[in-house]
Amino acid sequence: MPGGRLTQQERQQIALGLADSLAYAEIARRLDRPTSTITREVMRNGGPTAYRADLAHRATEHRAHRRRQAAPRGRKTPPQANGRDAEVVREYEEAFATLLMQQGLPKMMSRVLVCLYTTDEGSLTAAELAQHLQVSPASVSKAITFLESQGLVRRERDERRRERYVVDNDVWYQGMIAAARTHAQMAEIARRGVSLLGPDTPAATRLENIARFIAFVGESMTRAAEQARDVLYAEAETTSGGDEKA
Repeated sequence: MPGGRLTQQERQQIALGLADSLAYAEIARRLDRPTSTITREVMRNGGPTAYRADLAHRATEHRAHRRRQAAPRGRKTPPQANGRDAEVVREYEEAFATLLMQQGLPKMMSRVLVCLYTTDEGSLTAAELAQHLQVSPASVSKAITFLESQGLVRRERDERRRERYVVDNDVWYQGMIAAARTHAQMAEIARRGVSLLGPDTPAATRLENIARFIAFVGESMTRAAEQARDVLYAEAETTSGGDEKA
């Protein structure tokens, strides 16, 4: 499987595949590339409806040029904590952010959230976020305001009275519970349709089946979230090979 950056010809093939409504996996298969590479390429360059090969190629060259300017010649990238490879970490952060974007979170908000999740401290200042992401403080501020409104981050002051932004594991639990409530509301409105359309009509039968399905899924989500909540705070024990022990 080929590696390295996508070529302009490959980007043209991606654009043609999107125009033909091909799935990312099918486009990736035709190019002999990982599906994650195609997904990340499309999502960071306008999404499936706005992707243009020429603009995507120029944007990539511009980003590469900025990275070269940010790293003076003869100076190696400083080693990361725990011997991590900086380039591998960057690729992982991009893949994580792309997945969040697919779930509907805006690009900058996704990048900020991933940055907070992947820092060992679990919190960063606005200046640290701006430096890591190579964006303006205003962009960070806007992203934090949105994430805070969604309950995904919170603010606190450190010993130097600096404002830090923190991610809490409990966000995942609260998100599951919120989704379960939405399922319950969907089931309720579907059942209202049953009584309105008449219990013996095809439409009412369809809505009743939908209501039962959605209600079951929502109840299952609530039970699973309650049972697994402690997992969010458990410290996983690992063997020397990195496998978790029960």
